[in-house]
Amino acid sequence: MKVRAHVFVSGRVQGVFFRHETKRQAERYEVTGWVRNLSDGRVEAVLEGEKEGIDKLIEFCGKGPRGARVTSTAVTLETYKNEFKDFRVIW
Repeated sequence: MKVRAHVFVSGRVQGVFFRHETKRQAERYEVTGWVRNLSDGRVEAVLEGEKEGIDKLIEFCGKGPRGARVTSTAVTLETYKNEFKDFRVIW
């Protein structure tokens, strides 16, 4: 089943290659969408793909890469839109 998730990650998540690793994991799980840093220190991502891949990527976001210290992850499931062709880091 195809799903879409909007994710906000808080904690020490900037300056630790969080976006780069999220992109790498998204490609591994065949998830499309994007990830970006927010000015308030959080990371935001929109993910689309098979539920299993989305679940694995959300699990990754709950831990982050080495050096990250995730304090909370907020996930909102949305209507799948088939909006993306790949996964991008937004600068």
